[in-house]
Amino acid sequence: MQPTKRWLKWGVSVFAAGVLAVGGLGTAAAQGAKKGSAKPATKAAPAKKPAAGAAKAAGAAGAAGAAAAMAAPSGPIELQVWHTLNPQQAAEFDSLVQRFNEQQHGFTVKVTAKPSVEALIEDGTAAVRARRAPHLVELPDNRSPEFIARQGAILPMYELLAKYPIKDLRWFLPQTTAGMSDAKGRLLALPWMADIPVYLYNRDLYRRAGLDPDTPPRTWRDMQAHLIALLQNGVNCPYATSWQTWVHVENLSAMHNTAYATRNNGLEGPNGAQLLANDLLHVRHLALMMSWVRSHLFPVRTDQDQADAAFASGECAVLTSGSSALAQVQGKATFSYGVAPLPYYEEEAPRPSTPFVGGSAFWALGGHSTAEQKALATFIAYLATPVVAAEWHQKTGFLPLTEAAYRASEVSFYKNIPGAENVVRAMANPPAKFTRGFRLNNYDRVTDIINSELNAVWNGVKPPKQGLDDAVARSSAVMSAKK
Repeated sequence: MQPTKRWLKWGVSVFAAGVLAVGGLGTAAAQGAKKGSAKPATKAAPAKKPAAGAAKAAGAAGAAGAAAAMAAPSGPIELQVWHTLNPQQAAEFDSLVQRFNEQQHGFTVKVTAKPSVEALIEDGTAAVRARRAPHLVELPDNRSPEFIARQGAILPMYELLAKYPIKDLRWFLPQTTAGMSDAKGRLLALPWMADIPVYLYNRDLYRRAGLDPDTPPRTWRDMQAHLIALLQNGVNCPYATSWQTWVHVENLSAMHNTAYATRNNGLEGPNGAQLLANDLLHVRHLALMMSWVRSHLFPVRTDQDQADAAFASGECAVLTSGSSALAQVQGKATFSYGVAPLPYYEEEAPRPSTPFVGGSAFWALGGHSTAEQKALATFIAYLATPVVAAEWHQKTGFLPLTEAAYRASEVSFYKNIPGAENVVRAMANPPAKFTRGFRLNNYDRVTDIINSELNAVWNGVKPPKQGLDDAVARSSAVMSAKK
C-alpha cells in the first residue's frame, strides 16, 4: 500500500485509538485491517468497569464536554487543516487555500504542516483531549477505514455531504471512494490524495540509447531489453524503484488481477485472511528482479520514496513509484519524461489490469459547531470545484478527484507528459475482481516484514522463494495476532 507517507510505523487507527478515552467523543471496539501503500488498528486494552456512581459522573462529564464542543464559536471561525504533505505538494495546497481565503467566505482556513504522521497523531490526540481539535486532518489509508470512522472524534464525510451537498458531484475513480468507504459504500474521508504506481522514464536517455521514447515497455521482459540498452549506453542507474513492497509485491497481484490474500483480499473480513504473495508469479518476478540487481540494471531500491530524487535528478533512467512523484519530477527535472502503466507478464494475464489505489485522505473531525461544519463543507466544495481539483491533479500527480476535474485538466498538461492521460483515463474503469483493494489485520507490521525480506533477497542473504515464503509465514503470525 503506498506512498504519501503511506506505510509508516503509525497509522490512522493509532490516532483513533488515542481519542477513545476522550470523554464525550465516543468509544468503540477496534477492528484492524490494511502506499497502498496500511496502518491497521491497534486494539485498546479493555477498561475496568467503574462503580455505578463514577460511571454516572463520567457520563455526565462526557455529555457536558460534548455539549461544550458543539457550542457556537466565540469569535470568527478559523478552520484548522493539518497535513503531512511533502514540500512540493504543501506549496500547491497553500496556494489553493490562500485563494480560497481571499474570496471572503466569512471565515478563514489555517493550514498547519506537521513534520510526520507520528507528530500529527500525537498533536491531534492532545488537541481532541483539550477540545481544540482541528477540523480536517490528512492521514494515510490504513486499509481499515471503518475503524477510525467508528470513533466519535470522526465526522464521516457522507454525513457531512448529506447535510451540505455538493452540486453535480461525481467521483472520478471507483477505487478512490472504495479505499475510503465503509462496507456499505459510504464515503468516510475525502480522497484528495489518490495515488497509483506508475512507470516513469527519461525520454532523453531513451533516445540516446536508441530506444523509441514513444514506446515504453508493456511487459517486464520488454523492460529488461530497454534497461540493457540504457546500461550499454552509459547509464549507470538504468532502473530505480520507490515503495518496493507496493510496486513489486502488492501491485504485482493487482496488475494480473490475481488475489493478493485469501478471503477476497480480506474484503470478506480480514480475520483469517492469509497472504498469497509467495505464489509462482511472485517468485518468478522476484527472481527476474534479482537477476537485474546482479547485472547492475536495478541498483536503487527503497522502502519509501527516496528513489524519486534519483530519477528527478537524471541519475536513473527509469523509476517505478507513485504518480505523486510527478510533483518532484515536474519541479526538478531538466529532461523530457514520460509516464506509462506498470509492466506485466503477458504469459500470466491476457491483458494488464489496474493497480491498487493508495494514498492519503482528508478526515473530518467531529465535536465542532453547526456553523463550523457548514464552513468546512464550503471549503470541501471549493476543493472539489473542477478548476481547483484539476489544478491539484496536474501540479501534484495525484489522480483527479472528480470526473469534472479530469475534463477540466488542460490539454497541454497531458501533451507535455506523454502517456499520462492514458494512465489516468484507465483508472476511471470499474475495478477488476481483485483490484478493488485489500484489508488485512496489522498491515503496517506486515509491510515492515515484507520490506525486510525483500532487502534480504536483494542483499543475497536469501533466495527469492525463501524470502517470500518467510514473508508470508511471518506475516501470517502478525495478521492473526491480537491487536
